Amino acid sequence: MRAMWKGSVSFGLVSIPIQLYAATENKNVSLRQVHEADGGRIQYKRFCTVDGQEVPYAEIAKGYELPDGEMVVLTDAEMAELPLPTQRMIDVLEFVPMESIDPIQFDKTYYLEPQKNAVKPYVVLRDALQKASHVAIAKVAVRQRESLAVLRVHDDVLVMTTMLWPDEVRVPDFPFLHEDLPQVRAQEITMAGSLIDSLSEPVFEAEKYSDSYREALESMIEAKAAGNETAKPGPVAAKADVVDLMSALQASVNAAKKSRKPATTRKPAARKASGKGDAEPKAAKKPATPRARRSPKSA
Repeated sequence: MRAMWKGSVSFGLVSIPIQLYAATENKNVSLRQVHEADGGRIQYKRFCTVDGQEVPYAEIAKGYELPDGEMVVLTDAEMAELPLPTQRMIDVLEFVPMESIDPIQFDKTYYLEPQKNAVKPYVVLRDALQKASHVAIAKVAVRQRESLAVLRVHDDVLVMTTMLWPDEVRVPDFPFLHEDLPQVRAQEITMAGSLIDSLSEPVFEAEKYSDSYREALESMIEAKAAGNETAKPGPVAAKADVVDLMSALQASVNAAKKSRKPATTRKPAARKASGKGDAEPKAAKKPATPRARRSPKSA
């Protein structure tokens, strides 16, 4: 595994330097978008809707769209000035029983590995958490986003699970909650309880289950590959230099003039005016675009 973040766990006056690793990985089969006829990959370019030009990554900033369509542009320098004290610190705030946290608030989970010379305080915190049967509530910033987090022990390793903020959990407000509920008989509750009892196990064993859809998809891919049912797309075309539309059109006209054969002495037949085909095409009307509004600091 590759460390994705380095910092420290801080609780009281104790600071434990750690490295953060993603504890889970996506096992979905990665499928590309391709042209069905020949298997060629579909590519996308970043372009500006105002000037129609392709935009290099270095010139892309962040923007917040206002209700009236105007855009507040935020540069990387401005974003870096925002206060983010937990950018390199997992700041422990309190300790609570695990069962007091609703799992709906859990987001992503990470492993914490102690850095050199920090194994002892790491083990002290780990063992103290296990003995207390509590978890630590902390604040942490990962990828410029501050979150609440839970620190707990899993397989003798400290694990951090980021949490959603309270206002990020939607309140269920469905019509049936405000209506008169149907009458439920005691026998129906008893029968449902019997069904639960018949399907109950002492512990959850995740190893008993597997992703049957992914297994079927992998088998289909292997069968097609073994039967030579594959497409061999040609080499990916090199990226062309970005040029404006008028320059490209002018270059095309010049090239066409050079390639034309010399005119013969025979006069070309007069063309009939069709009224439609001879009319010059009108230039496409440029769509209205939102005005960009700089943030007060960068204005």
